[in-house]
Amino acid sequence: MGEVYFYHITQSEVDTTLAMLLRRARQAGWRVVVRGRDRTRMEALDQALWRGGDAAFLPHGLAGGPHDALQPVLLTWAEAAQAQAPQEIQAECLMTIDGAPVSPEQVATAQRVCVLFDGRDEAAQQQARQQWRALTKGGCAARYWAQEDASGKWVQKAQSQ
Repeated sequence: MGEVYFYHITQSEVDTTLAMLLRRARQAGWRVVVRGRDRTRMEALDQALWRGGDAAFLPHGLAGGPHDALQPVLLTWAEAAQAQAPQEIQAECLMTIDGAPVSPEQVATAQRVCVLFDGRDEAAQQQARQQWRALTKGGCAARYWAQEDASGKWVQKAQSQ
C-alpha cells in the first residue's frame, strides 16, 4: 500500500511546489498523474509548464490526448480521471491540487500520493483536513508536511499511526 503526503503550502505558490515535487518524482523514475478539480485550471497549468523554459521543463501531457498512457506526467481533472482510471493505476505517483478527490483505493495502487493545499486559504485547509480524516480512516498511512518559515523549508509535523 502506498502512502499519502499532505503538503501545507504557506511560503510559495501551489504551482511552484508542484513543479518541485514533480522533478523529485521524475528523478525517482516515477510516472506521475496530477489531478485538479477542473479542466480550465489544468489547461492553465499545462501552459505554465510549457512556458517554464529549459531549466524548468517537465515533459508532460494534458489528459485526452492519444498518448496519455505514455506521458511521464499526465495532467488530468476529476471528471477526466474517472475515464482514465487504467492509466492512473499505472502511475507510481498521484498528486492532487485544489482539493481534487483521492480515495484509499487510489492510495493503495500508488507508491505515493501527494495532496498539495494552499495554507492561506481556509477552505483549502478544511478540505485537506477532511481528506486526512477520510484517508487515515480508510487505512492509509499519511504524513503531514508544512513550510516552516520564510525560507520555505519543509518540516514533517504529523504522521498517522
